[in-house]
Formats: sequence, C-alpha cells, structure tokens
Amino acid sequence: MRARPLLAALVALASGAAACTSEDPRGTGPAATPPAQDGGAAAAIAAAPAAIAAAPAGDPERGQRLVAEHQCNRCHDGTGHAPAPRDAHCVQCHQDIAAGRFQAPAAAMKRWNENLVLLRDVPSLAAAGDRLRRDWIRGFLLEPHDVRPRLHATMPRLALGPEQVSDIAAYLTRDRRERPSVSLEGASAARGRALYEAKGCGTCHAFTGVTGVTAVAPVKAMEKETRAAVALAPDLRVARDRIEPADLVAWVLDPGAIKPGTPMPQVPMSPAEARDIAAFVMTEPLAPRAPASAPERLPVLSRRVTYEEVDRRVFRVTCRHCHSEPDYALGDGGPGNTGGFGFKARGLNLAAYEGIAAGYVDDQGERRSVFARGPGGVPRLVAALLSRQAEEAGRADPAVRGMPLGLPALGAEEIQLVESWIAQGRPQ
Repeated sequence: MRARPLLAALVALASGAAACTSEDPRGTGPAATPPAQDGGAAAAIAAAPAAIAAAPAGDPERGQRLVAEHQCNRCHDGTGHAPAPRDAHCVQCHQDIAAGRFQAPAAAMKRWNENLVLLRDVPSLAAAGDRLRRDWIRGFLLEPHDVRPRLHATMPRLALGPEQVSDIAAYLTRDRRERPSVSLEGASAARGRALYEAKGCGTCHAFTGVTGVTAVAPVKAMEKETRAAVALAPDLRVARDRIEPADLVAWVLDPGAIKPGTPMPQVPMSPAEARDIAAFVMTEPLAPRAPASAPERLPVLSRRVTYEEVDRRVFRVTCRHCHSEPDYALGDGGPGNTGGFGFKARGLNLAAYEGIAAGYVDDQGERRSVFARGPGGVPRLVAALLSRQAEEAGRADPAVRGMPLGLPALGAEEIQLVESWIAQGRPQ
C-alpha cells in the first residue's frame, strides 16, 4: 500500500539502522566488513556488567547532546528537547490516527486503524531520575531487553558505548529528588502479596518468576482508557533492578505526583500498605528465567520465490518504514536510508527492486551489496534478520545489528522466504 499519509506516520516506525551491520560502539558508523564473529567485540559485550559498574558518573551536558543526536524525541516525550515534528514523531502520528485527528479520508483511517498495532504507546522519559536507578539505565542502553510484555516494540540497540550511556544516564537523572531512605524491615511481603491481588495490580503488571499471581489481562479485553496502562506496565520482575525501595513506595502511593500524566493509576492505600507491596515486589523469591531460544532456521524453499512475494510479505510490511524512497516517505527516506537515530545515511532503499539491488554506502562512500555472503555463507541481509531473533533470545551479536531494529523479529517462514529468494538469484 503506497498511501502517503500512512508513510508519514510510519516512516520512523522501526527505529532502523542504516545498513544491516554493526555500528562502532563509539558511534562512528557501521562496519564496512561483512558480518562476522568479532572476538574482541564479543568480549566487550561479555564484560559490559563490569564496564557499567566501573563507569564514570557521566556528564549530563554531553548526555543532553547525545539525546538530541540520537533523536530520542522521535519516540519518547520527556527528553528535555522539543518534540519531533509530527511527520517524524512515530508515536504521535499513530496516536493521531487512532484518535481520528489525522487528516485523511475516513476509509483510509478505518483501514489504518485496523492494522495499527505498533508504537501507539511509548514510555515518557519525564522524571526518569525519580523512578529509575542510574546504573540500570546504563545497562539497559548498552543491552536493551524486553521490559514490558504487552508492548510490541522494545528499546532499539543503538550505537552507544559505556561512556556515552553514562552521559545519557546522568542527563536523564539530573533532576532527581532525593528522598529519605526507606527500610522494608518490618514490612510484610505476605501482606504485600495479598494487597497486590486485592488491588488488582495484575490487571496491568506481569510478575514473571512468581507463581500464583494474577496474570496480565489480554489487551483487547481492556477499555480504551486502560490500554495504555496495560501496554506500558513493566514486568515487576525487573523492578528490584530498576528502582530504589524509597522511590517504589513513593510511586505506589502517588504516581501522578512523580510523573504527571502517567497511565499508572493512584490506588488508595496507606504508607504501611505501600511498604508491604514494596516488600513483596522487592523481596519475593523469583524462579529462574526459562532459557530463551531463537526459532529453528528453515531450509530454502524449492518452489519459486519472486521479489513481488518477498516485497508483499516482508519488505512492504516492515522494512520500507525505515528504508524507503524520500519521495515515497514525504521527503524523508527513513533512518535506514537518509539517516537518523544516530546512524549515518547509508542509502539503503528497500521500496523498490532497483533500490535493494543497489545496496548501501559504506564508510568509504562505496556501494556494498546486502546480498554479500559473510561467514558460513549467510547473506548480509539474512544475517541481520537472524541476528534480531538472537537478540530476542538474549544473545546479541556485537558484529551484526538485528533487523528490524526495536521491533519483533521476523518469523522463521518470513526469513526463509527472503533467503530462498536470494538463493534463487533474486527473480523479479
């Protein structure tokens, strides 16, 4: 579908990188070499926790500049920078479509709303310092992972190193209000669990690793006003890593006083009850996480696969939103083509057969093919799709940035389709 208003809403949808390669952690751009197992980079990723612990306090002024350079305001509010224009603000565009504020024919609006799933809700960064530990922000930016089970998108893996994430964390927590420390001694996790159930916390929150608590309700069963609260509610399993006990107690008592406009409701309770709930959230024993695995890679198809089929089922569905023609995208070819989100312009256009055949531009200004085979004979494009599956399983490859960046990985059948098309010589 080539409806221009929809592309204006979706052009930055995937927070995509410019080419299907890694970026230097200092932000100098994608590697010019094909995807590979880089032992040095892998060791750096493995040493990330130590690097976080040893990281400097960070420079908030540099952090402010980095937040602007990486265009965090294209998705997040509360960055301290002016919001991005609507045609570049992923979430605002989608919210306007869902609310009927977008100027388009009624039939088109109806069709878009039926398919509008991604990036309707993204957490605001306002008052981050009053809610989040600085060290957790550092680690999360270095190794993004799924925090909100009902939110389809996740934080994309950007080209950021330990010093840069320290600077961003310092900036986001610069206005933290110091609170008296809160001891949970004397608070009852058992009473907290009973309160958690009685007050319906499980309506929005998952608490994986704790057996017997109320599960998250299906999003479709929620009223419109509750949908955002469900989508943005973090899994409470990670709360003990993300937030200080004193901040959790204050948040449970009056979330709107800390972050105005939050979808988290103020649930009536006493300070003692808030401490009991905090004791439950922060101290309840957690079962080990179930090991995650990527889908099994499927063999190439024997039947003929054409560009038309791959474009209809893969490129047009996801890839074009970040790798498209400037004309098609109302003046912006998307961050994977004309640059954005801290990534250089790479000229990778997946909106037409000729565009994908032309490949991308490397650091030396030379055109490189996305079909070039790397280690194991895997084409660069396929390696990026497989890497996203591995990222979701908790095994990020430092040499290959997974695509689509920040969005759910393609399924095994979609990747099989792309790989089969390439193996057959990419027929039109």
